[in-house]
Amino acid sequence: MQATDLGAHAPAPARTLTRGDYKTLGLAALGGALEFYDFIIFVFFAPAIGQLFFPAAIPDWLRQLQTFGIFAAGYLARPLGGIVMAHFGDLLGRKRMFTLSVLLMALPTLAMGCLPTYASIGVLAPVLLLALRVLQGAAVGGEVPGAWVFVSEHVPRRHIGYACGTLTAGLTFGILLGSLIAAAVNHHFGAQDIAAYAWRIPFLIGGVFGLLSVYLRQWLHETPVFAEMQARKSLSGEIPLKAVLRDHRGAVIVSMLLTWMLSAAIVVVILMTPPLMQKQFHLDATTSLLANCVATLFLTVGCVSAGALADRFGARRVLAIGGIALAVSYYVLFRQMAVDSSLLMPLYALAGLLVGTIGAVPFVMVNAFPPVVRFSGISFSYNVAYAVFGGLTPIVVALLMKSEPMAPTWYVAAVCVLGALATFFIKNDGQRAD
Repeated sequence: MQATDLGAHAPAPARTLTRGDYKTLGLAALGGALEFYDFIIFVFFAPAIGQLFFPAAIPDWLRQLQTFGIFAAGYLARPLGGIVMAHFGDLLGRKRMFTLSVLLMALPTLAMGCLPTYASIGVLAPVLLLALRVLQGAAVGGEVPGAWVFVSEHVPRRHIGYACGTLTAGLTFGILLGSLIAAAVNHHFGAQDIAAYAWRIPFLIGGVFGLLSVYLRQWLHETPVFAEMQARKSLSGEIPLKAVLRDHRGAVIVSMLLTWMLSAAIVVVILMTPPLMQKQFHLDATTSLLANCVATLFLTVGCVSAGALADRFGARRVLAIGGIALAVSYYVLFRQMAVDSSLLMPLYALAGLLVGTIGAVPFVMVNAFPPVVRFSGISFSYNVAYAVFGGLTPIVVALLMKSEPMAPTWYVAAVCVLGALATFFIKNDGQRAD
């Protein structure tokens, strides 16, 4: 009888990741990769787009500024799309919004590949390009937070870091895919052919990829956490964002600061560095994009590793140590490139690996908000911060570089230090005792 009582009160063994969990992670990560490819392919063809969609007579720096401004518009549009999708994601279900965001991304990407240029329709060309970029931003605003919430609510609690890191790796793989296709286009087509028609190819491919993502997500199921809240009728009785702003302001501030660190790492180190190297160090496009492919491949590995380490040691240590190491490695990369480009590959690969530190950021945000308002809390914090910091970063860096060639490294270093300081205010660090 005593043995029976002891057995009845023994804790149940912790659930491990099942085949179904891995299937969910795989499909979610793959779909996210295809959608994120659609969002970022723009930056890899920014020089060609700048030449085609703005007057030829304007100064080169102004053309670059305007092109990056349209790129930034996608980030500025994130909050609206993210907040609306998160609202319905907290009230109607995670899966519905998770699928809708892909469709809203695929259609503008296809349209971009068909846009007439400035030579054909004048000022209407950049206006249409801006409008489509805004639609892309609204779609990705719901995709990224929704993906983190979706995978974190499917896996056991002690594997949330690994799940979020794996999903983030999937998103960054979309950047790698964009870099590979950009490198292939630059390798197989000359500058005249790219300006004439070849720049459209990646956008048309991206639109097809987006539609494929819609199909893939039909195989996913609603999260157990949301299904349980729905069954218990414990969904939010008020506007979820209102509860977030009233009850979770501290979590919002920390999440925003860490998003700033994330945005600086991705936008500057991964997205802006290839065109910056082409302009500042006179590297050819093929070499810089190939190095970017290597760096982004290491980034995907770094994201998974950072998430797994956060499960084991807590996010605070991972983000603080990784952030400082990233700042140092990126500075060394630029310093070395000013002297000799022979170490481009290993140094950029190291910087890419350390950018993977951002794989621990969604782990912090998932733990910071309760399930009933989790989607809205993460979406508001992440999208507003990314709109401000991610959207303005290319413009700020471009302006600073007019007087300081090392401006990208100083910007990354300052934001990484700020992110490291923000980790001291993490309340639920998630560190395991075992």
